Amino acid sequence: MATLDTSELDALNRELEQIPAEKLPQLKRVVTKGAVNIKNGMRVDAASGGSYRHFSRSISFDEIDGGLGAEIGPDKSRVQGALGNILYFGTSKNAPVLDLEGPLRKEDQRFVDAIADVAEDIL
Repeated sequence: MATLDTSELDALNRELEQIPAEKLPQLKRVVTKGAVNIKNGMRVDAASGGSYRHFSRSISFDEIDGGLGAEIGPDKSRVQGALGNILYFGTSKNAPVLDLEGPLRKEDQRFVDAIADVAEDIL
């Protein structure tokens, strides 16, 4: 399984803690837009006419950290949502079917650019 280097995001997070309150709504909009884009990308990737044809509808996101973060992925309480572990991580006998990080990689640069635009106004 691939790992993502989040050291730059961690450093950015520390800097974001110093942001003036009037800029927080802009940052929250950027996070929400990024989360929606990743969720939609995951749904497109998961669309199937196969045995997990309803799985894509289980993918959602929740805002965390007061809207400055998001958890994105299948909701196990939705139809076929519990298949997420199998489809994204595989089993001892089967490889993963879906790429969990693909939509994140696609959104990465857009998100960084949008955050930089907001940060530029602050600096």
